[in-house]
Amino acid sequence: MNIQIFGTKKCNDTKKAERYFKERGIKFQYIDMKEKGMSKGEFTSVAQANGGMENMLNPDCKDQDALALIKYSVKDEMLNKILENPQVIKTPVVCNGKQSTLGYQPDVWKTWS
Repeated sequence: MNIQIFGTKKCNDTKKAERYFKERGIKFQYIDMKEKGMSKGEFTSVAQANGGMENMLNPDCKDQDALALIKYSVKDEMLNKILENPQVIKTPVVCNGKQSTLGYQPDVWKTWS
């Protein structure tokens, strides 16, 4: 397994995801979305695996202004606006090769081993 966890230090679900993999002795790479974010390629492949760009957005994020701006953007601009504002992405984003999940989903992760 090649696990990557994209999240933020303040996100409780990200902390729970890290704990899940640590407790099982599964190595993972943590990427802080505030510091590094996701590349266009990473975001696109995760979005495809999870049903599209709209599913990547967190409706409960704190930055509702950025979220509204993104939701009403033209499709071409939407990707760039999301990458510029990673705080609107649901976290954690957990990737294992081509597979990925949004949020805390231990039931799915169990099937990856």
